[in-house]
Amino acid sequence: MLDIGAGLGVITAALVDVGASVIAIENHPARRRALRDRFGTRITLVATDARDLRLPRRPYHVVANPPFAITSDLLRRLVQPGSHLQSATLLLDERAVGRWGGPRAPAAARWRRQFAVDVGPRLPRDALHPAPAVPCRVLTITRR
Repeated sequence: MLDIGAGLGVITAALVDVGASVIAIENHPARRRALRDRFGTRITLVATDARDLRLPRRPYHVVANPPFAITSDLLRRLVQPGSHLQSATLLLDERAVGRWGGPRAPAAARWRRQFAVDVGPRLPRDALHPAPAVPCRVLTITRR
């Protein structure tokens, strides 16, 4: 299970608590230290910018609240031809969810043959810390 942009580990903790094997991707040094202090060897910690992330060559799942600035780059990589993505549950900027969850998503005609997309619930800004400046929504991508 990949947690891309793991931050301080809120999603990582939930995944670890249910017994998932977690690869936490975090570029910020202080956040990586906090993740290492909190989880030790219970997770695999990868220090890289999510835009440079080499995705697994075997089937994988993503549960993440990635940095909003990389949303489009990340989504394009997750659904690119040859991707082994099985599912992704992502908390994103609501505008990005509208673009990718709608019929005019970038290159949708090509990648929607392999993946189904569902727009999930909106989360109140105060549910996140720090609170984002924009409304957030869940986007789920599942291999067909």
